[in-house]
Amino acid sequence: MRPGVPMLKRDVVVIGAGAAGLLCAIEAGKRGRNVLLLEHSDRVGKKIEISGGGRCNFTNIHTSAENFISANPHFCKSALARYTPVDFISLVEKHGIAYHEKKLGQLFCDGSSRQIIDMLLRECLDAQVEIRCGCQVLKVQGGDSFSIETDCGTFASSSLVIATGGLSIPSLGASDFGYRIARQFELEIQEPVPGLVPLTLPPQMLQTMSRLSGVSVDVLVSFRSQEFRENILITHRGLSGPAILQISSYWQPGEPISINLMPDDDVLELLTGRAGGQDSTLELVNLLSRHLPKRFAIAWCELYCASKPLKQYNSRELRDTAQKLHKMQITPSGTEGFKKAEVTKGGVATTELSSQTMQAKRIPGLYFIGEVVDVTGQLGGYNFQWAWASGYTAGQYV
Repeated sequence: MRPGVPMLKRDVVVIGAGAAGLLCAIEAGKRGRNVLLLEHSDRVGKKIEISGGGRCNFTNIHTSAENFISANPHFCKSALARYTPVDFISLVEKHGIAYHEKKLGQLFCDGSSRQIIDMLLRECLDAQVEIRCGCQVLKVQGGDSFSIETDCGTFASSSLVIATGGLSIPSLGASDFGYRIARQFELEIQEPVPGLVPLTLPPQMLQTMSRLSGVSVDVLVSFRSQEFRENILITHRGLSGPAILQISSYWQPGEPISINLMPDDDVLELLTGRAGGQDSTLELVNLLSRHLPKRFAIAWCELYCASKPLKQYNSRELRDTAQKLHKMQITPSGTEGFKKAEVTKGGVATTELSSQTMQAKRIPGLYFIGEVVDVTGQLGGYNFQWAWASGYTAGQYV
């Protein structure tokens, strides 16, 4: 603390005014706690603002622990049970915000994501939460209480909540602040890596595939025991789209993913049956064009199986072709990194935190919530539900 600068006392200081930090501050304020919410950006909820294409995919009605990745897959269960999608939906309905289910349990605002931000700000006002934006935290110290030195004053509090998110989307102000605080207090970190991120392709494959930039295909993508049925989108750098973003959180570098290009069809039957047939003069690429975008079918044949009339393939070649269409193996060269990642996988190790309170087991009064923790949701509103649930949970104890 700088000499001559008065120490301003609060019961709770929450650093990070994203989804988790806002809900935590609200819940603490409701309990009569004197809460200060600090945000280094010029406004709260920047990630909320851009989510869901500007309509905020604020939860998923099918949320369960199976939708999350963590070194301890059981850690998230307590918070998710304490604050459910129904609880957040009730808050949305209380504020008269119209919403709809898009698909697979994903709920979006009918209007804009700004409605969710305004709702949370109104709740903060009602709970008498003090919010300071554009406030940089310079130093944090522990002891009998916490000292938080910022460029807008120095504050003391008995409870300190770190809700600063991960490294994804640095253009919105993402930083490693939460990890630095965790390391300062000697807490273990699971290595942060990009999650829900587009995958890049090796140069040789990209040379062919990049010509298809913008083409989308409905597929089943799998890696080990995980599989997702959604669209993939071919980009000038590789593969994106919902199915790829989902599998990227499970993919391990250097290993192949498998893509079933025709999950609703028995390809071998198509190749040998009436649609094709050994006597048919129909070319493979033309048959595939009935089920896949034509440009994609042409490129696939260039990469995996030169097209010719079906009658010119022997039975082994047809079996191999069917196998490649049902299990197209691609080994990505990498990901597009945190710049394009929707979330950060990894973070403060769950072994360091109480699943009942989100408090650091060895540092009384220090809490970590939201994306900064090693709990990462699948695509589709699950990461918001973790933010709400972990924020709510900490808010009951700070």
